[in-house]
Amino acid sequence: MRTVVIHESLNRKILVMGGDRELVMVSALIAIVLGVGGTTIISGITGVVFWVASLFIFQNMAKKDPQMFQVWLRHRKQQAYYPARSTPFSK
Repeated sequence: MRTVVIHESLNRKILVMGGDRELVMVSALIAIVLGVGGTTIISGITGVVFWVASLFIFQNMAKKDPQMFQVWLRHRKQQAYYPARSTPFSK
């Protein structure tokens, strides 16, 4: 009997700073725009607070389920009602 080793690195979700890669990068971009765009101390503090809070939330999401964001996106695409349709191949 032959066994094949499946490495964990092939199955593991790519995380950045412990959170989903897309979410962490988008929140970093928003925090930078929020902090630098206002050019005041208050906007800078707001950007840092937003970054820390969003990073904390995304890390907790990734601890529960690394693919939670993709599951949520797929859930949002589903319709509430699918009407019955037949195909041309049905009799």
